[in-house]
Amino acid sequence: MKLLQIDSSITGAQSVSRTLTREIVGRWRAGIRDLEVIYRDLAADSLPHLSPGALARVDAGEAQRDADALEEFLSADVIVIGAPMYNFTIPTQLKAWIDRISVAGRTFRYTEQGPQGLAGGKRVIVAISRGGRYAPGTAGEHAESYLRDVFGFLGITDLSFVRAEGVAISPASRQKALTDAFAGIPVPELAAAA
Repeated sequence: MKLLQIDSSITGAQSVSRTLTREIVGRWRAGIRDLEVIYRDLAADSLPHLSPGALARVDAGEAQRDADALEEFLSADVIVIGAPMYNFTIPTQLKAWIDRISVAGRTFRYTEQGPQGLAGGKRVIVAISRGGRYAPGTAGEHAESYLRDVFGFLGITDLSFVRAEGVAISPASRQKALTDAFAGIPVPELAAAA
């Protein structure tokens, strides 16, 4: 089984979403003996924003980076994404990665009946952290709803969120958010069945 870990927080060691992705991946490693983990840090090694040149694939280096990101995604069975909420949505680094994996003919296609996702059969776990508290679907929450839409568009139905809410309110709120989030980490099915 192959797991792709994506971190996008720019806050380094202070990052709540990075703390959560490490914990999630650690539990999956402990539960699945032959788990192969691929790691991509979008803050340390960001993909450029989508440009006309990227779409036209005129730069061989950029085209190769794009292809590598897409192949990592396509080859993974499980994707763990650290997604802090910045200014009501996801970091631009994560959006640039999503632009590289949203490829017509590879991860989705248009049909007479509407768009069809081609990347189904994967499990996506999003570790989302927010400075305040935002219930899904409420005004001001555009990170989780966006990720639900984009992965649904790609055909992924096995999508779960590990939420750390209110991490900027106070140190006590931050600790409670982490404790609650750790309790909500999904267990690998293979480990649970063993």
